[in-house]
This record gives sequence, C-alpha cells and structure tokens, in this order.
Amino acid sequence: MPPASREIINRAILDAIGECGAVGLRMQSPAAHPRMYLVAYRNRQISIWVYCWTITRGGRPSLAQEYRIQMTTVESPLPLNPDGFTILLGYEPDRDVFAGFDLERHRTFTSGSPSVQVSVATLNNCLQDGLAFQTKSNDEIAIGVRSDHLLFYCEHARELHGLGVDSTFVETAERIVTTQKITDLEIQGLPEQRQLVIRETARWSRSSTFTKRVLNAYDNRCAVTRRKLKLVDAAHILPVQAGDKSIDNVRNGIALSPTYHRAFDRGLIFLDESMVMRLNGSKADDLMRLGLDSGIESFAAQLGKIHLPYNPEQHPDPYFIHLANSYRGLRG
Repeated sequence: MPPASREIINRAILDAIGECGAVGLRMQSPAAHPRMYLVAYRNRQISIWVYCWTITRGGRPSLAQEYRIQMTTVESPLPLNPDGFTILLGYEPDRDVFAGFDLERHRTFTSGSPSVQVSVATLNNCLQDGLAFQTKSNDEIAIGVRSDHLLFYCEHARELHGLGVDSTFVETAERIVTTQKITDLEIQGLPEQRQLVIRETARWSRSSTFTKRVLNAYDNRCAVTRRKLKLVDAAHILPVQAGDKSIDNVRNGIALSPTYHRAFDRGLIFLDESMVMRLNGSKADDLMRLGLDSGIESFAAQLGKIHLPYNPEQHPDPYFIHLANSYRGLRG
C-alpha cells in the first residue's frame, strides 16, 4: 500500500483524539516529526508529541504476516517532549488502527531508515479488543491500538511496553482487554505501579467496549434527535456510581448527543419505562427561577418516544430505567 500523506495521518490522529472524548489541536512545527498536539481532556491540557509513519507490508516473503514502519526523515536520538508525552506510532489506513512501539528501544538508532515490525494479527486483534499485545523474540512489546484507545496508550505507553519483562503482566493485560474476568487477588500479586496500570486498563477497556456496543446498537444516532454528525455519546441509564454489577450491559446504554447526554446525567430529562424521554418539571422550574431557562422550549420539543436499536435485545431494559429513576428520585 502507498504511504498515507501527512494530512491523512494528522487527520487520523485528531479523529482518534476526538473518539477518546477529547479535543485536539495540531501545533505548528517546521519539521515533519514530531507532530505536536495540544489536547484538552478531563479538565486538563496535555501536550503530546507523535512520531508516526504509515504501516506497510514488511517485504520479506518468508514473513508474509509481518508489517512495519520505516523511520524516515528523522535523526538519532529522537527529541522528547519535555512537558508531556512522546509516542512512536505506525498508522494502518485500511484498518484505521495504530501500532505503538517502544520509544525507549527505538529512540536511538544507526544512520539510515530503521524499520520496526508488528504482525498483522496484532492489528486485527486490536480492532476487536481496543488493545492487542505482541511479544517479540527479544521481549519487546508491540501494541495494536484502536483509535478510541489512543489517549490511554499515550498516558501509559512506558508502562505498557515494560510488560515484556514480566510474562504474568502480559497475560493479565491480554485477559483484561478481551474482557475476561480478573480477580483482585491476581492483581494484588503484581507490583503496585503495575496494579495501577492493570486497573486503569480494565476501566478503559470496559468503558470503550460499552461505548462501541451502544453506539453500534443505535447506528451512531442520538436516540432523541436521530442525528449522527459524529457527535453522539454512549450514556449510562443507571449511572456508573450506582455500582450495579451489570452497569456496562448494552441494555443499560442509550446513545445521546452531548447536550442531551448532560441533561440526562443531571436529571433535567429522564427516560420512562414506555421508552419516552421526558422533561423533569422540577429541574425545569429550578432553571426558570434562576433565569437560566432560555431555549428550553425548543430543547424540550425534541423529546418523546426515543429512536430504538433495530435489535430488540439491545433496547433499554426497564429494570435499569426503574433503578435509574429511583436513584435520581424521579418517577417513570
């Protein structure tokens, strides 16, 4: 496959940042590498430097399943971001996925255009699981990264690539991203820093899996407005903090545009068991008393019977709706 243009790779990175629930801005840089981004995420700003090349077939007939990047137009050692994260990536445009490589191992290299390898299986597996780990013969870890996991990878790349020296850690991480159950006892047997990484991997994987399932069920359309526009969130009907064991069940999810998502989470609107989205009169009265009710008529005009998934087995479960409304002190 021909290399993707700089513009295509830049757009893929910015789109991935958006899929992670953040806002990214490409900073101007006179050189092709590193690409520099400022990211607004979880009420903070993150600076990210990205070295990224197109992933292509390896070219060796004996290794037909090997893909690689070639690190061109850079000199050793690669400069690092003094104020944030630096990552080394490949981008595979046909699958729209990334491969993350160990920057510590590849920051320094001999002259020429060094190549770094990843298997096609790793790229395929991350499409399903979000992350995929490949242990090479030298204990190096290559990581397949689906776009909605890119920021997680940025924040934890150093720890994740350090998995190669600990086979137990690799096995635990692989089980987590494939949503297999891991007991607290198994996690407690790991060093403290790795416990934190494993728990964060589990949290991110659960959240991402839930998001993918819900948005796919609703055809990426807001259940209230039916609009797509790549501006749709996966909202929990019963909030995560309620602590129900089935909290990430697709039937506890509903696809909502950001404004309706926030209104739903704050109790301004609620779903009843007949699948009708309604305005919470008490909350609306509070807004009126505060003089903050401008536009509420047009906002409420969209409410009513929601757009449901085609598959009845993915419709909101009345059980979760009832628990959610009780949790929020609502009727319906």
